Amino acid sequence: MYWRPLCQFLWLWSYLFHVQAVPIQKVQDDTKTLIKTIVTRINDISHTQSVSAKQRVTGLDFIPGLHPILSLSKMDQTLAIYQQILTSLPSRNVMQISNDLENLRDLLHLLASSKSCPLPQTRGPQKPESLDGVLEASLYSTEVVALSRLQGSLQDMLRQLDLSPSC
Repeated sequence: MYWRPLCQFLWLWSYLFHVQAVPIQKVQDDTKTLIKTIVTRINDISHTQSVSAKQRVTGLDFIPGLHPILSLSKMDQTLAIYQQILTSLPSRNVMQISNDLENLRDLLHLLASSKSCPLPQTRGPQKPESLDGVLEASLYSTEVVALSRLQGSLQDMLRQLDLSPSC
């Protein structure tokens, strides 16, 4: 009569005892792989090759540019801005990239928690005020510039992950 709950408890305990956390190196490798996948998706969109990530376009200053040194929190903030911009675009090309950015931010949060870094659990910043006006005026240019700069930022993040970024 008391054996059944005891056996269930022991079975559950043995299972929990053998479960191990995901190694942080695997999380970092998955993060790098996802970044490479997003860059490939951007490369597959043919019209993104026409603009340099360093080029200045009037009215699109709210789209983040390149950063030489990125911390995990800065990476997360940058991805949150790009995610907000991409979700505002009606193009089908960017839907999967936006979803990938969400997954990438989750992986960055795992990396940050492994280093005891306090990253906020926000799901994206407020939409930039100038975004609606820019979208009405130049939807195509906004998409091209955003994807081009995102690609450059992702490549910077990839290099930074090899250097083990700070909080």
